[in-house]
Amino acid sequence: MSSRPFIKMHGLGNDFVVVDARTEPFPLTDALAKAIADRREGVGCDQLLILEPPANGSADVFMRIRNHDGGEVGACGNGTRCVAALVMGELGRDAIIIETSAGLLRAKAAGPGRVTVDMGEARLGWRDIPLSEERDTLDLGIGNGPLQDPVGVNMGNPHAVFFIDNVESLPLEELGPPLEHHPLFPERANIGAAEVIGKDRLRLRVWERGAGLTRACGTGACAAAVAAARRGLTGRKVEVVLDGGSLTIEWLDNGHVEMTGPVATAFHGALNGTLLS
Repeated sequence: MSSRPFIKMHGLGNDFVVVDARTEPFPLTDALAKAIADRREGVGCDQLLILEPPANGSADVFMRIRNHDGGEVGACGNGTRCVAALVMGELGRDAIIIETSAGLLRAKAAGPGRVTVDMGEARLGWRDIPLSEERDTLDLGIGNGPLQDPVGVNMGNPHAVFFIDNVESLPLEELGPPLEHHPLFPERANIGAAEVIGKDRLRLRVWERGAGLTRACGTGACAAAVAAARRGLTGRKVEVVLDGGSLTIEWLDNGHVEMTGPVATAFHGALNGTLLS
C-alpha cells in the first residue's frame, strides 16, 4: 500500500484521524492503529476512526473506533459528531444515522459547526457496565485517594464517575490508571472526575480507557451528566465543561442521552507507505 488519504478532525481538542474505507478496504491491525495514533512517529490522535459500509440498511455509514493504544472500542462521542458532520456534508443532508459496534446513533446538524448526537440509552445495570460482581451502580464503593465511591454508567463503553470538590488540582494522570484497571471492571473503565458548579453545570476531566488524559470525552460527558442527575446533584440537562471546551448534555425522559457540541477539520493528509508497510 503506497499511501492512504485521511482527514484530521477534532471535537473540543479530542482529536481523530479519519480514514474512509467505504470503497477500498483498509487492512488494520492493533499495531498499525497504534502507529498511526503515535504523536511522535505517526499522525497523532486520541482515536482512529474508520468509515466502512453499514451492515444495517437504515444506517448511512459504519464507524469503527480504535483507541490510541490500538484497541477497538464501541463508542466515541466527539468522534461521532465529527463523522456525522463529514458525512452530512457529503450527502447534503442535515441528519444521518451512524452504525457502530455499540448500536445505531442518530445525528443532526445543530447550527454552524455544531452537531447533536443521540448517544443512545444510558445503561445502568451492573451487568451493563459491565462489573465483575453485582453492585449498586449508584454507589460502586471503590476508590483511590480523593476519588471515592463512583457512579457506574455505560454509554456504549464503561464509565466510573467520581464527584469531588476541586478537579483542577487532581493528579488524575496518577489516580486514573489503577482505577481503569480495577478488578471490578473486566473491560476496564473510563475514569471521570466531576465537580458540580451549578444545578445545570459540571466541570469534568476524564482518564480515557486506552487513551489517557484527553482534552474532551463525549461519552464521559454523557456519563457524568447521567451520574449527577441520578444522585440529585443537577437537573437532566447540563453544560459539561471539559479542558477543551463545553458540551450540552441532556438525559431525556426516554433514557436516551443527547450530546451537542462543535466539530472542526484540522487538515487533510496521506498515510505514507513506510507507516503502512
